[in-house]
Amino acid sequence: MPLSKALNLFITCALSCSPLLVSAQSQPEVWLTKADRSVLFAKQPAGLNFSSTKKELPTITVNDKETYQSIDGFGFALTGGSAQHIVKMLAPARAALLKELFATDGNNIGISYIRLSIGASDLNEKVFSYNDLPEGQTDLEQSKFDLGPDKVDIIPVMKEILAINPKIKIMGSPWSPPLWMKTTYDARGGMLKPEYYGAYAKYFVKYVQQMQKEGIPIDVVTVQNEPLHPGNNPSLLMVAPDQALFVKAYLGPAFAKANIKTKIVVYDHNADRPDYPISILDDAAARKFIDGSAFHLYGGKIEALTDVHNAHPDKNIYFSEQMVVEQPNAALINIVNPVKRLIIGATRNWSKNVLEWNLAADPENKPYTDRGGCSMCQGAVTIDKDNYSRNLAYYAIAHASKFVRPGAVRIGSNDLTDLPNVAFKTPAGKHVLIVANSGRDTAAFNLSYNGKMMEATLDKGSVATYIW
Repeated sequence: MPLSKALNLFITCALSCSPLLVSAQSQPEVWLTKADRSVLFAKQPAGLNFSSTKKELPTITVNDKETYQSIDGFGFALTGGSAQHIVKMLAPARAALLKELFATDGNNIGISYIRLSIGASDLNEKVFSYNDLPEGQTDLEQSKFDLGPDKVDIIPVMKEILAINPKIKIMGSPWSPPLWMKTTYDARGGMLKPEYYGAYAKYFVKYVQQMQKEGIPIDVVTVQNEPLHPGNNPSLLMVAPDQALFVKAYLGPAFAKANIKTKIVVYDHNADRPDYPISILDDAAARKFIDGSAFHLYGGKIEALTDVHNAHPDKNIYFSEQMVVEQPNAALINIVNPVKRLIIGATRNWSKNVLEWNLAADPENKPYTDRGGCSMCQGAVTIDKDNYSRNLAYYAIAHASKFVRPGAVRIGSNDLTDLPNVAFKTPAGKHVLIVANSGRDTAAFNLSYNGKMMEATLDKGSVATYIW
């Protein structure tokens, strides 16, 4: 062999075969947030090393032979108000914000799931639907349907997001039908008149089709946001038997006739009423059109999601909303609470996603509707003209969204009382473990995987994501 070729081979092997490099490549990364804000979702300069020795410490054992649900993603609601603030930013500032939120490289957090409101939510400046008519008029065929206000903010922002992440999952949820379809000509409360069930199904069809024409594919629709909370503005009361009838006799057949593949998801409300989605899924005629059920956690226990899964294990579980707020300029960040309850709690109870409420607001949490809009709903980011700051919700989602990419599968890990955790295996074959220290003291523990151990320490109130 010529000397030059031998030298090249030696250099190549030295670079690719060095035990030191192999060890460095397999060394688990650690991304940390501390309660005292001294570290906020930052990669630690030194990772952890696996070894064959085990200390007498509490042990989290990760088992990738034990598999559960696949993951669709983590993210936020892009409300009309959120989009209103984002679209008004100058192009360079807007591009920087959206890259940080939706790209996965560097310190960007890789949001992979978005929830949109079908029409206005309570975090719009004003109430609207896509087919507003004077009282007494109707449009059964939806010939006057128009995405209208969404063309000004939601659609332009979504197009920029899709340019960064073309595969992002999108859920659409209505707060209210057009007023002319309701028992009271009022955005708040009321019920859907039975004679307009067919027209409302066509409204959903138009929404999915017109968003698709804009290049915005809707993966999932929920039938009604918070169907048992008619006090919001806008809102609608829709009891379970009515929702079952609407799905099986109108919405499901309308989607099938239009060859729409968008999934239909029921309930979309608190974990205190698992009987609501179960009763609908018990109806065979409705069930055949339904992909699963969605939950919030303003009431009930997160374990109720498992009750619904156990009743209908062939149907998916989604976590579609939870407000996460903190006091501006607070000395401590309560990162453990949303990570334990939502990121860990929802996924350990079969949810395919976790969505927090909402993506962006201004320093006064505006906009929101009058007569029932949410004045305390803080954004994951607070936008002040072209500047933005990150809030608790941002950091909670970041600990999962950056690493647990769509297509990941939740895998086994034992849950410790003061160290709640959840583990995943990604499509790229990496393992991700998210741990929160909810105890009163700094915790030292073992992380065990495939017969190897590493020792980790986590300050009280802190959250860490380990990737290997």
